[in-house]
Amino acid sequence: MNLLSRKRARTVIAGVLAAAMSVLGLVAASGAPAHASVTPGVWYSITSAHSDLALDIDGASTAPGAELIQWNVGTGSNQQFRFVDAGDGYYRIEARHSGHVLDVYEWNPDNGATIAQWTDLGGTNQQWSVTEHDDGSYSFINRFSDKALDLWNGSTEPGARISQYTYTGGTTQRWNLDEAPTGGTLTNPIRSNGADPWIEYWDGYYYLSTTTWDSTVVMRRSTTLEGLKTASGTVVWDDSGTASRCCKHWAPEFHRIDGTWYLMYTSGVAADYDGQRLHVLRSTGDTPMGPYEFMNTPIPDRWNIDGSYLELNGELYMLWSEWLGDDQSIWIAEMTNPWTLVPGTEAAISRPEYDWETVELRVNEAAAVLQHDGQTFITYSASYCGTPDYKLGMLTYAGGDPLSPSSWTKRPTPVFEQGNGVYGPAHNGFFTSPDGTEHWLVYHGNTSPDDGCGTTRQTRVQPFTFNADGTPDFGEPVPSGAALPPPSGE
Repeated sequence: MNLLSRKRARTVIAGVLAAAMSVLGLVAASGAPAHASVTPGVWYSITSAHSDLALDIDGASTAPGAELIQWNVGTGSNQQFRFVDAGDGYYRIEARHSGHVLDVYEWNPDNGATIAQWTDLGGTNQQWSVTEHDDGSYSFINRFSDKALDLWNGSTEPGARISQYTYTGGTTQRWNLDEAPTGGTLTNPIRSNGADPWIEYWDGYYYLSTTTWDSTVVMRRSTTLEGLKTASGTVVWDDSGTASRCCKHWAPEFHRIDGTWYLMYTSGVAADYDGQRLHVLRSTGDTPMGPYEFMNTPIPDRWNIDGSYLELNGELYMLWSEWLGDDQSIWIAEMTNPWTLVPGTEAAISRPEYDWETVELRVNEAAAVLQHDGQTFITYSASYCGTPDYKLGMLTYAGGDPLSPSSWTKRPTPVFEQGNGVYGPAHNGFFTSPDGTEHWLVYHGNTSPDDGCGTTRQTRVQPFTFNADGTPDFGEPVPSGAALPPPSGE
C-alpha cells in the first residue's frame, strides 16, 4: 500500500472510530489544552497503550533532527522525557539524553509528519497539550498542527515511526507515563581530550567547554552530567580568519554578568606560544551557546592567559596569569566593563614561593573564584602542567583592597593533588547542582604520570564540602570508573 492509500485508509478508520465513540458517548477531545496530572520536571518513560513499546530517540542520537520512534522498553536516557511548562496550558517535551525537545519537523501540518527532536526554540510546533483519559493514559496534541502524537499505522514492531494524526482518542494515540528511575550512575572521566574544562548549570542544562587547540571555541550541553559524555559539540566561535588570534585556543570560561553571558578564552598566532592573549566575547542570546560577538583583547601588548572574573564588594575584576620576572603569577585588575580594564590597576597577588608550586617551572595560573557564606576564595594551578605534580593552591580574601597582595592569604599547602590514579589534577572551575544544594568541582587530570600537558588530559568532576571554618574541602581525586551519585535535582 502506498502512502496515499495509507492516508485514505487512516481517514476512513478515523471516521468509523469517531462515529463509534459518538454512539458510546465517548466524544473525542479537541486540541485545546486539558488539565492533567503530569508533573513538570519529572522524568518519565512513555509507552504506547497499543504496542507497550517506549518512545525512543532513534539510535540515542544527540543531533537535532533525530527521529522519534518506538523501541523495547529500556533504561536509556534517550527513552526518558520530561514536561517543561510552556505557558497557556502547553508543555515542551524534552529528551533527557540530548536536552532537545519533541518537534513537528519542518512545521509540517499534515497527517504523517515526522516527529523529531530539535533545539528548543520556543515554537508552537514544539508545544503540546496533555489530555488525560479515564484509563490513566494520555494523549498529546501539538499546538501548531492541532494533531495528536500517533503510533503510525498501529505498528507493534520496534523501530516503528511516531508521527502525528488527526485526533481520534484511539489506542495508537494513547500513552502511559511511568516515572523513570532516579539516581542514575555518574563516572569519571566526563570527556577525553578535555583540558582546561569549564562547566556552568543554567536553565535546565549543563554547559561544558574545553581547550580545542585550534581556532574554535566549542560548547556542549546536556540535562545531565553523564550526558555530557555523548553531547555533540557546537562551534560557538571561530577565529580562523583572524591572524592575531587564529590559533591554539585554550581555557574558555563563560560567566553570566548582569544578565549577559561573557566568554573569555586564550588564543594567539600560529606557531608562536608567545603570542597568547586573552579575548572576550559577549553573547547576544540568553544561553552560553551564544551567538557571540567579539568585544576586546583586554591586554593586547604582552603574553597573558587563563582569564576569569571576580565580582567583589560591588566591583568587577579580571584575574589572569602573566610573568613577573621568572615567576608565572596570578594577576588582578579592576574592570570598567567585562572586556575593558581600568588603566593602572594591574597587580600581581600571588607568585610561586613554596616547593610544591615550583616543580620543573615556577607557575601560578588558572585562577578560579569560589564564594560561599560570605567568604571569597581563589584556587589556582601550581607547578608545570606537564608533570604529575600539577595541583591546586588557594588564596583567601582577608578584606581590604582586592588589588593589594596583602588582602589575600595563601594557604601554605596544596588543596588538591594527585591520588587514586589521577595525575596532575588542576585547572579547575566550580558549579552547583540543579537544585543549588551541592557544590561541584570540575578539573582535568591524566591517568598516567607520563601523559604530560596535551590532549591526554580528561575532564573530571566530583562534589565537595566545606570545613567548619568555611574553607572548601575538595578531598582526593575520585578514581576513574568509580560510581558517583548525580548532582541533586537532576
